[in-house]
Amino acid sequence: MKEIEITEDILYIGVDDKTIDLFESQYVVPNGISYNSYIIKDEKNVIMDTVDKRKSKEWLSNLEEALGNEEPYYLVVSHMEPDHAYNIGTVASKYPRMKIVGNEKTFVMLQQFFEIPNLEERKVVVREGDILNIGKHTLQFFMAPMVHWPEVMVTYEQTEKIVFSADGFGKFGALDVEEEWLCEARRYYFNIVGKYGAQVQALLKKLSTLDVKMICPLHGPILKENLKYYIDKYNTWSSYTPEDDGVLIAYASIHGNTADAVKELAKILENKGANKVVLTDLARDDMAEAIEDAFRYDKVILAASSYNMGVFPPMEQFLHHLAGKNYQNRKIGLIENGTWAPSAGKCMKNIINSMKDITICEPTVTIISKLNTDSRAKLQELADNILKK
Repeated sequence: MKEIEITEDILYIGVDDKTIDLFESQYVVPNGISYNSYIIKDEKNVIMDTVDKRKSKEWLSNLEEALGNEEPYYLVVSHMEPDHAYNIGTVASKYPRMKIVGNEKTFVMLQQFFEIPNLEERKVVVREGDILNIGKHTLQFFMAPMVHWPEVMVTYEQTEKIVFSADGFGKFGALDVEEEWLCEARRYYFNIVGKYGAQVQALLKKLSTLDVKMICPLHGPILKENLKYYIDKYNTWSSYTPEDDGVLIAYASIHGNTADAVKELAKILENKGANKVVLTDLARDDMAEAIEDAFRYDKVILAASSYNMGVFPPMEQFLHHLAGKNYQNRKIGLIENGTWAPSAGKCMKNIINSMKDITICEPTVTIISKLNTDSRAKLQELADNILKK
């Protein structure tokens, strides 16, 4: 079992997955992912969530080692997504006297995934603020709907002041990998939870009333020190406040002329005093990281080739991702390229118009095949306008 210190009575029984190709079949995780699960040893032993089917064998071994000759009295289900809930059926069968704790929405979903004998006699339905005493530890439950499924709830252990935060405060990356928390936590947040900023704000408001000494998420490291730093980051992200002063230039270029233009624009911006300029090639770079950067910086310039009287698909995909994740409160500049009928600018604007609190900087720069004297002058003008305070 991975030796991760939580407390004397609360043990980590989760597992790392370093062979997964794509998390949720869409996100690159070069350093893997952790499926976190915990057990509280007390008069009534409590399992806090299970793990993905990919790691069932290892998790069951960890569970048995932690329990010894004892049995679990409760299984608390924070979240029904299969990467955390797959082994509910397995452990319910293995321990037929074990009770299952969840809210009303939990049990609606649970019955869609599993057929558990005598479920009505075994289920313990909790509501906002309910308390469950298990001995010297006391669990209190708070609903966190849409962070990031409707049944999600978090558990506050009152004695040792620990929040079991479900997907909140999660991070990509296995636990045996040494890496900074911020980048992969940000990429995780905006791609997994980012749409639901208002719901995260509601959860943060609940947590602000609690004395929290530790946060135990379902992915990523246990957070023990400087909790204000992590909570402040979540407050910034969930309020759609730009985190950094900078310009993301996201481009989708077919034959390289649009790419050449944005590389020239990056130098212009740097010469004009831009604090930070980041380029991302939407046709080749990690889309999830491009989304992360779009939320991170306060200014974005979108540059795309026209394609079939529309916009080159990598840009269209990027913008639909942003719209679907509730992108807002940013300043955007536009560059389009086309040889005979430039159409990318109009298509990009059509998608951007569905977003809230977006300022489009003029001019929209139109490149006819490749940069010339006129379009270079427009790049200078766009750079001036997007950098205005």
